[in-house]
Amino acid sequence: QVQLVESGGGLVQPGGSLRPPCAASLSIFNLYAMGWYRQHTGKERELFATITSGSSTNYAENVKGRFTISRDNAKNTVYLQMNSLKPEDTAVYYCNARWQSISLWGQGTQVTVSS
Repeated sequence: QVQLVESGGGLVQPGGSLRPPCAASLSIFNLYAMGWYRQHTGKERELFATITSGSSTNYAENVKGRFTISRDNAKNTVYLQMNSLKPEDTAVYYCNARWQSISLWGQGTQVTVSS
């Protein structure tokens, strides 16, 4: 069964950092484009960071310079380094894997930024 599993969320103070991983059980993980989405309470899920199979990255303006997406193909894992966290970063964070017509989702991990 193909799975994406996010972990590493939690409660962090403003200005703090988290680095949640997303582990994928995919036989051709290196071919997938990976993305991180987040969903604030009562709002739609939004894409904010992507990394291609060739490791090119792209970010939404509201996280650029604070968040970094990376991948380790040997470990079938994509990471999200989040620095300088703000209360408005509080959301459920989801990992997505995309290749041709396939789109896979993890179950999400809650990130709460609060003092």
